[in-house]
Amino acid sequence: MEKSQENKKRKIVGTVVSDKMTKTRVVAVQRLKKHPKYLKYYHVTTKFKAHDENNEYKTGDKVTIEEARPMSREKRWKIIGKVS
Repeated sequence: MEKSQENKKRKIVGTVVSDKMTKTRVVAVQRLKKHPKYLKYYHVTTKFKAHDENNEYKTGDKVTIEEARPMSREKRWKIIGKVS
């Protein structure tokens, strides 16, 4: 039963767009969305605030983020690692 609980956390790949906060990074995730009427795909960018304990990730790094418990009002993700 505990194994299924671990796998329920979502993982997303994105790019760090801001590293100005201490222990927090802003990660932009881009996805394709289909227009309901014209059926054409377009890019949608969503920004997430993610926890970075050691301040090791810098702007431009491609990272994987994972769902976590709420750490502040807007921060509910943590950075797992860098994608090469």
